[in-house]
Amino acid sequence: MRLTSLIARQAGAAALLLAACTQTQPVQEVPVAAEIAPVVTGAFYEESGVEQVWSDENFDKLLATLKGLSSHGLNPEDYNLDTLEAVRGDAAERDRLATAAWLMAASHLLQGKLDPVSIEANWTIPARQDDIAARLARALETGEIAATLDALAPQQPVYQLMRTELAAQEAMEQEPIAAVEDGPALKPGMTGPRVAALRARLVQLGLLEDGAESDVFDEATKAAVETLQADQGLDIDGVAGASTLRALNRGTAERIAQLRVNLERWRWLPDTLGRRHLRANIAAFEVTAFEDGVAQRTHLTIVGKPYRRTPVFSDEIEYIIFNPWWETPDSLARADKLTIFQKDPGAVTRLGFQVLDRAGSVVDPAGIDWNALKASTFPYRLRQAPGPLNALGQVKIMFPNPHNVYLHDTPSRGLFAEQQRAFSSGCLRTQFPIDLAKWLLAETPGWDSAAVDAAVASGKETRADLAARVPVHILYLTTVSDGAGGVRYLDDIYDRDAAVLAALDAAPAPVAEAELAR
Repeated sequence: MRLTSLIARQAGAAALLLAACTQTQPVQEVPVAAEIAPVVTGAFYEESGVEQVWSDENFDKLLATLKGLSSHGLNPEDYNLDTLEAVRGDAAERDRLATAAWLMAASHLLQGKLDPVSIEANWTIPARQDDIAARLARALETGEIAATLDALAPQQPVYQLMRTELAAQEAMEQEPIAAVEDGPALKPGMTGPRVAALRARLVQLGLLEDGAESDVFDEATKAAVETLQADQGLDIDGVAGASTLRALNRGTAERIAQLRVNLERWRWLPDTLGRRHLRANIAAFEVTAFEDGVAQRTHLTIVGKPYRRTPVFSDEIEYIIFNPWWETPDSLARADKLTIFQKDPGAVTRLGFQVLDRAGSVVDPAGIDWNALKASTFPYRLRQAPGPLNALGQVKIMFPNPHNVYLHDTPSRGLFAEQQRAFSSGCLRTQFPIDLAKWLLAETPGWDSAAVDAAVASGKETRADLAARVPVHILYLTTVSDGAGGVRYLDDIYDRDAAVLAALDAAPAPVAEAELAR
């Protein structure tokens, strides 16, 4: 029997073992050769006429490779190293468990250890696919055990950059940090033990001169805090609030954890996100346009508030509307606009809102007793006409989805001056969206730059359908390239990293004896 055919059968059989061992996505999503046997047993080897496929040399390479999976942020102990060492002298058992371990590692590198839907409920991006049985056969034939597994991991430069950074962080001496205890924001002029700890940590980071101990938040301390905030992409105010304290307290162990989390997130993504696509990183407050794998333009972005989070999902941009009416979501009409109109009924007309009943008929706002209305029984629809006060600004970029999330302009452009921009109700308010619209429409006949400018200048609602849909991926990545060969560590504004880290650190489910015997 040819080795490829044998491995295909062995891979299919070990898939049962793999499913019992790991918390990753179902193995059947990864295509293997058609000759899948129900289980690998001693009888199988007798039938095939092959006593073992893992030579001593390849088995030793496998153990070394599994130990090296820490370079990908994975835990080598998840791959049953102790058990593999223990069965070294049992050829049949060693073969079966070695194949299962290789397949588990292959699956984790190809698609991630975790099912992304278990972390991000709205996840819609398809997983990467490969014929891992064929890859295993080639690995055993060539002896390239490590290289074959590494080839299954993401090949994007940012993934490799984070692996390099992970190795550098792990090589650093993990000396204790002078952590600052959580508590109220520390401000200039304050004194006390937390201020003393703040100054000690700034000294440790090389941001404050190492001088006499002090518990006073003086001008030098303020300047050091501002330097840290600038480096970390935080609001530069010289106040050590929650985000600044998180950055201050991020030591080597925390950086390693953050890198591991984001390496896993990259394993959830396909090799290509589209020839032309948009990539929105919530944690970076940015939307970047890519073409043929190269970033073309980046737009500062305002994302959802922590209690109105922008969801993580993928979709396709279908059309763009210039000078849009804003169909106010019912939740916002009840929670936000009703309160405003109760305090100032004249704001309805002044802000350009139109009131409609549930039948769609326009209602005169002057005849409504706004203070008699309740949010729970609010009977109207609200829509805002195009104009300088329109909440969507001059353009909205549409990818219809159940979350009612899209990219749009904003009349509140001063907010782009802030470093941390979690101010929206879930949508992505984008700086210079007309320029972004022109990029999106570049391959759509009839919509050159002049046509876009004319549509905007008309002041009338105008729709432009893209000739070819452009994928848009809304992601949450808290470590990114700094553009100069290093890594930026971003603030985990939605506190999403902890769930990924906990799942990465969880031990795989034990292998049931029944699974081994079937």
